[in-house]
Amino acid sequence: MQTHFTETQLLDPQVKRTNDILRSCIHCGFCTATCPTYQVLGDELDSPRGRIYLIKDMLENQRTPDEKTVKHIDRCLSCLACMTTCPSGVNYMHLVDHARAYIEQTYQRSTPDRVLRWVLARVLPYPNRFRLALLGAKIARPLRHLMPDPRLKAMLDMAPRQIPAPSPNDDAQIFPAQGQLKLRVALMTGCAQRALNTDINDATIRLLTRHGAEVVVLKQGCCGALTHHMGKVGESHRTAAVNIEAFAAEDSARGLDAVVINTSGCGTTVKDYGHMFAGDPLEEKAARVAQLARDVSEVLMELDLPKRPDQGLRVAYHAACSLQHGQQIKTYPKDLLRRVGYKVLEPENSHLCCGSAGTYNLMQPEISGQLKARKIETLEAKTPDVISAGNLGCMMQIGSGTAIPIMHTVELLDWATGGPEPRALSGQPAAGHVPILR
Repeated sequence: MQTHFTETQLLDPQVKRTNDILRSCIHCGFCTATCPTYQVLGDELDSPRGRIYLIKDMLENQRTPDEKTVKHIDRCLSCLACMTTCPSGVNYMHLVDHARAYIEQTYQRSTPDRVLRWVLARVLPYPNRFRLALLGAKIARPLRHLMPDPRLKAMLDMAPRQIPAPSPNDDAQIFPAQGQLKLRVALMTGCAQRALNTDINDATIRLLTRHGAEVVVLKQGCCGALTHHMGKVGESHRTAAVNIEAFAAEDSARGLDAVVINTSGCGTTVKDYGHMFAGDPLEEKAARVAQLARDVSEVLMELDLPKRPDQGLRVAYHAACSLQHGQQIKTYPKDLLRRVGYKVLEPENSHLCCGSAGTYNLMQPEISGQLKARKIETLEAKTPDVISAGNLGCMMQIGSGTAIPIMHTVELLDWATGGPEPRALSGQPAAGHVPILR
């Protein structure tokens, strides 16, 4: 693609990076075949190629974004399927991130939009605030039909029927490895996950320690992904900096083999810290944390889980976009599930997004709902006993529309190798915590 940024504009490293990305696009249109919003809406401007044209025009001319441009960029899920498909290696992730930050700085949104985005940015990344909000949503759910904005209805719908109590395992502490020490890792405990589903971190700790990893839980906060994808650069960097300092200090003092992440949406962002913090005083530390960041499935492959006989359970595996496209991890979770004895089923069009995408299901509920229905239809067609995924957002999205139990991959792996039966399978409420054996 031909670009016309001025020499002065190109002095800005971010603009230079955007220029390089734009120039790598050859207009081939392969991205339209795997773009979920294009599949649903059929509008060229709701495809990566169409958005690239809008972004180029906006940034090159340094113009205030118009409503049309903002609408189509807001509709992007950031599923990154286009990056998997693109034969030219266009880094659409960095391009749309730049566009969102520019819009946040220059565009005057409507009052309802500003309020909604302000609330999400100040609630979701903070587990205690989020827990209170979930309780409020649970109480207000009977009044759902009175809500004029579908986005408010979506917020009420997100609240689970059972809100788990905080897990003591998320507090700063060290969980020693059982048997021979193979790895020393830090666990990123997440933010929304600590309020919505505490079983995931509990199962992760049991699984890792059982197979020879010492697990360090540090005092930490949000990785910055939620606000980063809303274009709120300052807020995302502030919360991310807390984690960067914590993990870098632990690595420097006692050494870490990995920073383990069991929410793939977070993992994609953390692995990009080196780019996000380029030119920042924290750049070196951020790059080190990005280098250490690994999805839990990557670490478990290294720990070499023992093979188990057939468990007799049919597991439909949902591939989270942030894992298969953002991190290009496609086979590890399925390999691990098969290794411990599960029959793994893969749905049709597994490359397409379920519509969760961070806060997307709250801000674009109509499109998100259509994508959810499509995804659930393909999963249910496999008649599985359970559905497995590696990202909390996907689990909440899919679980809200099907009676089939859905759980994190680590919960199934933990169960198969000596852990408790997952609550989602046994029908127990998500409250209370199974002790971690020390």
